[in-house]
Amino acid sequence: MNQFIEIIEILKTLQDDAAVPKNIRLRVQGTVTILESGEESSIKINKALNELEDLADDSNMQSYIRTQLWNVVSSLEKLTAL
Repeated sequence: MNQFIEIIEILKTLQDDAAVPKNIRLRVQGTVTILESGEESSIKINKALNELEDLADDSNMQSYIRTQLWNVVSSLEKLTAL
């Protein structure tokens, strides 16, 4: 769980940002739920990556939000290499 703390904090910051559209905040919340679940780390990472990659394709998203999501994706991908 410790490996996910920083990633979850970044996602919760996005989730609490009133400037982020509600549909995006809800999907970010779903990703946080995945990362906080009791599943095996590799399963959590794969599920979270799928959710975030789908979310990052949203054409109505502001660029700064997309950048933050891609940073989280990058951090999750680094965890798969461990």
